[in-house]
Amino acid sequence: MSVRLQGTGLTVRVGAGRAILDDASISIEAGQVHALVGPNGAGKSTLFSVLSGDITPATGTVDLDGTPITGISPRLLAQQRAVLLQENAVSFPFTAEQVVRMGRAPWARAPEADEDDAAVLEAMTATEVAALGARSITSLSGGERSRVALARVIAQRTGILLLDEPTAALDLKHHEDVMRLITEQAGAGIAVAIVLHDLNAALAHADRVTLLSSGRVVASGPPAEVLTAERIEAVYGQAVDVFPHPITGVPLVVARR
Repeated sequence: MSVRLQGTGLTVRVGAGRAILDDASISIEAGQVHALVGPNGAGKSTLFSVLSGDITPATGTVDLDGTPITGISPRLLAQQRAVLLQENAVSFPFTAEQVVRMGRAPWARAPEADEDDAAVLEAMTATEVAALGARSITSLSGGERSRVALARVIAQRTGILLLDEPTAALDLKHHEDVMRLITEQAGAGIAVAIVLHDLNAALAHADRVTLLSSGRVVASGPPAEVLTAERIEAVYGQAVDVFPHPITGVPLVVARR
């Protein structure tokens, strides 16, 4: 596997105060789903924003295919990585299709613009929002908006997907559908970094997990090796049991009550 994004020694501070991300390092590889997990305030979204190029760290570097991300123009960066943020508020009454089509903006006046219609249709079909294409985005439910936002970044057709809690507003079916779709994207060779709160989703779908606590990387590696009962209790302050699913054998995390 080739490393697409490499973050090394990343530190982010609040003004001159404490570090909200402290000497964190991470590698995002092609063909893998890499989950960023940890309790609230652990630094997941901050690390995500540094990897995407939206936040410049006080120390450390992020390289995209070996090139410092700070030296890549915004247009070229948008052609190489797509970013889905937690908040996807759209105030104007664009249709769902128009929102998805925004994902094609980096390719305007490029040869890839010929793929716009096919990319939009493919992404909307994959996320099951094709039937919502003519609807105003402001009329959609939270879950529908989340799937439209995901369709936008998939339509962008980049080799790197950075997804911040894409399943947060979804019901059970669409949660699983989206995680399967994300796994399929990785299977096609795309490098995926995803912020998750659901540890069971990380265990079931991620190839690699980075666990953060208080801005520091606690562990990084295969999900079953990182998300042990002892480590989860130490980081989250909640006793859990971790045991294999009786049918699939995939580890399950259950809070001890």
